[in-house]
Amino acid sequence: MQNRRSITTSFLNAELHCHNTFSNHHNGSVRMPFDCGVEMVGQLHKALEKEIDILFVTNHNTLDGYRQIIDYQKHHDKFSSIKIYPAEEITIEGGGHVLAYGIYETIKAGMPLEETLDEIRRQNAVSCAAHPFAVTNGIREKAAMCDMIESFNSNNVDRYSNVVASVFAIEKKMPEIAGSDSHVLATIGRCMNAVEADNNLDSILPVMRRGTKVDVKGYASRAEVYEHAHYIINSSRELLLDYASKYHPRSYPLAKWALDSYARNPKGFWWRSVGTFALYLAERVSEKVNVRGHNPEVLAKRSWAKLIPMGLMP
Repeated sequence: MQNRRSITTSFLNAELHCHNTFSNHHNGSVRMPFDCGVEMVGQLHKALEKEIDILFVTNHNTLDGYRQIIDYQKHHDKFSSIKIYPAEEITIEGGGHVLAYGIYETIKAGMPLEETLDEIRRQNAVSCAAHPFAVTNGIREKAAMCDMIESFNSNNVDRYSNVVASVFAIEKKMPEIAGSDSHVLATIGRCMNAVEADNNLDSILPVMRRGTKVDVKGYASRAEVYEHAHYIINSSRELLLDYASKYHPRSYPLAKWALDSYARNPKGFWWRSVGTFALYLAERVSEKVNVRGHNPEVLAKRSWAKLIPMGLMP
């Protein structure tokens, strides 16, 4: 029986949105700077297992992780079939995210979208609106300014934001990709894009501008979402306690109890209930903004005092 590679010899399997530990301390958060616990060695093993031909490592606001993984690969021939290319997930002014493929210099965070896209073009790279209608970190209708749109993101577990992004892509006739947005090992290759090109940037980038063929797309499971949250919270424990001690000293004992309790039993009934409520809240808010037409400004401000009542109201 022929395997998948021999059947689709003209297409390359591409993972276009994933992170590793070099994404840590670049996400813009002082209190919770940890973003991803995936070591690059594990990332390579998973890419090999998933038969990934093209791997763009899209760490937050840095090219760190690209050169390091390339250097490791050079000394380990078993991974030679995987072509790894430079990319970055850039946080723009206001908090939205844009993916840049094929850059050779890190693009700094915090610039307006227009300046960010100008810099991507200066490097002859390709831009993509990441999870544009997500509850947080989306650029919404401004996605039309990018070369491509991520019309399906594995971490958009609210579902509505992917549906709206897909409809938007069709209406604007934008090239689409699907992104794993992998922050845990299990989700690498959760979404796969088939690229009909030679395996080099000069061939791949023009094809991406015209649009990839979304080959596989699937959602992160709740267990995988909780795994990611567990890594972030546990890794940030001391920073969170320092912040509580400095700015909310009266709440410090409660914060310490909560973090210790979570560390001891993150799968316990109480903490799983909190996680379930947070996901429910995200789905409700997304539905109201993306489907019912509520003002999306509430997402940009990320005010829990407004988001929680909005999610709970009929």
